[in-house]
Amino acid sequence: MPVYDYGAKDQAGQNLKGTIEASDRKTALNKLRAEKLVIISFTEKASVLTTITAARAKVKPEDVVIFSRQLATMLDAGIPILNSLEILADQADSKKFREVLAAVKRDIEVGSSLSGAFGKHPRVFSPLYVSMVRAGETSGMLDDILDRLAMYLEKTAALQRKVKSALVYPAAVTSMALLITVVLLVKVIPVFKDVFSGFGAELPTPTLILINISDVVRKYYIFVAAALGCAAYALHRYILTDKGRFQFDRILLRLPVFGVLFTKVAVGKFSRTLSSLVKSGVPILSSLEVVAKTCGNKVFEEAVNKVRSAIREGENIAVPLEKCRIFPPMVVKMIAVGEQTGQLEKMLSKIADFYEEQVDVAVSGLTSLIEPLIIAFLGIVIGGVVICMFLPIFKLSSIVNM
Repeated sequence: MPVYDYGAKDQAGQNLKGTIEASDRKTALNKLRAEKLVIISFTEKASVLTTITAARAKVKPEDVVIFSRQLATMLDAGIPILNSLEILADQADSKKFREVLAAVKRDIEVGSSLSGAFGKHPRVFSPLYVSMVRAGETSGMLDDILDRLAMYLEKTAALQRKVKSALVYPAAVTSMALLITVVLLVKVIPVFKDVFSGFGAELPTPTLILINISDVVRKYYIFVAAALGCAAYALHRYILTDKGRFQFDRILLRLPVFGVLFTKVAVGKFSRTLSSLVKSGVPILSSLEVVAKTCGNKVFEEAVNKVRSAIREGENIAVPLEKCRIFPPMVVKMIAVGEQTGQLEKMLSKIADFYEEQVDVAVSGLTSLIEPLIIAFLGIVIGGVVICMFLPIFKLSSIVNM
């Protein structure tokens, strides 16, 4: 039986807080009103099983896409939602997803709405997903909105794959270069050091620096590894804070090669998400709240929150967008036109299409641009180590020739 948390005032005006168990929301409210309480807040408390399931659930986005399309088809065919959820839970490939759908079905059976049941599993169903489902329930177009959700999730996943494909190659090559450098410092340079010790001559400064670095790494590798680990952990913890995440995302947007790509991805995701929400009938303020949480970049999140505050005070969406100075002028102008003509969602969809295409072009361009940069990086790192080790030999050869 569901349990509800409530806040209320009694007849004496004193604040009360507590929980109440009832078969459904309406029954619980009637019980509280029968006690002559004025309800201030009232929310359903998630069951222990639901909370545990939601915490452990890690479902692939592809599973959610397939589920959304299948649920839309079944609802359009007139199959009741409980039967649809039971069928989809039985045929789900992921065990964790089956558990989540079973929990959703149980919540609906005791009186919860579909969006409310989805909202208890934030790791599976995002705030955007829940908001659009809620709009579909209100408008009676749940099957249509579920189909739009599936399309949105597919395009978002495709965009993320494109960005990852652009980052995998440089990350792999950089990791290989660092591994080779460590091997040279630990295994190769000590051999050269023994050879150089028999020269009886002063070694060049770059060679001495490299040998000292090699000695430190070999003798104190535990401390070096611990220091690097602590530094990485401290950086990770800092990035988890709001201030740290904002600084990190701002640096990403200002990177010389990848900054433009990250900006286009953020603008495309902003436009696609806002278009989907507005088209589904979600109010603009609620839509912007969801967009801010799901845009994936703290700089854009802060900008969207400022836009939301300005709209609440009576401004149009285009004016505060322009003041943020992170949205391209074309985006601002198209949104302004969309507002004036009453076709905001259509303009946002066109912006999203354009920037997703631009991401394709940027990824292709980066692939050809990154290769010479990586070659130069390898040449500087590996070549620098090799040159430092051969400088004494070159110096000895010049002395012998004299």
